[in-house]
Amino acid sequence: MLLTALGGLFGYRETPAETLAKLAQQGDEDAEEQLISSHIPFVKKTAAQVCKRFIDDHQDEYSIALLAFHEAIRQYRPGHEASFLTFAHMVIRRRVIDHIRKESRRQEFSHDFMALPNEDHHNPIGDRASAAFYSEQQQAAKRREEIMQFEEMLAAFDLSFQMIAKVSPAHEDARRNAIQIAQLVAETDEYKQFLLDKKKLPVKDIEALVQVSRKTIERNRKYIIAMALLMMSELHYLKDYLKGRLN
Repeated sequence: MLLTALGGLFGYRETPAETLAKLAQQGDEDAEEQLISSHIPFVKKTAAQVCKRFIDDHQDEYSIALLAFHEAIRQYRPGHEASFLTFAHMVIRRRVIDHIRKESRRQEFSHDFMALPNEDHHNPIGDRASAAFYSEQQQAAKRREEIMQFEEMLAAFDLSFQMIAKVSPAHEDARRNAIQIAQLVAETDEYKQFLLDKKKLPVKDIEALVQVSRKTIERNRKYIIAMALLMMSELHYLKDYLKGRLN
């Protein structure tokens, strides 16, 4: 999978991409152009992975992904655990997912609004407020349904929503590392299958790829498993709902 190929959580060493990113941040336009032009296939592939379909130059998702790659160039800080391409991969995924959610909510809102009863006398402000309330109620119901589904997923691993919230790493760096490990598991076929089959993490393999000790991986095992399961799922509302609670 992509993260494995990119060395997403491997021991840090500078690659041509990191070098070009640093030069671009220093104002070297040629370096930035070279970095972008040489990674167009990477940008499209990352967007396609999120959308689960082919992405071409004329689609909105490609434009969003390309802007996200620009954003990654500006925000990347060398020397962190993640390589530039892994960082860019995560930024692109985030931005494309945000775009998909916004489009989905816009379409849902439009559908819900059009479905409201037609009355002879309208109060435009009241109609908009009613439509917004109805849409929010629909989303809340879907989130509740997804929480129940997530609870069922966790139960298969002898875990619970409350348990995961309790063992969530206290420090931001620890949470970020745990989430990166979860993403590595979720996006690497052999690790994902190992997790689903064995109901545990392939700790030995993970340890060889990341700058995190086996003890730390074991300590955050429950949280990593839960985040990997969530990333592997189609629980889109819940992923958004959990941002400020588990991550």
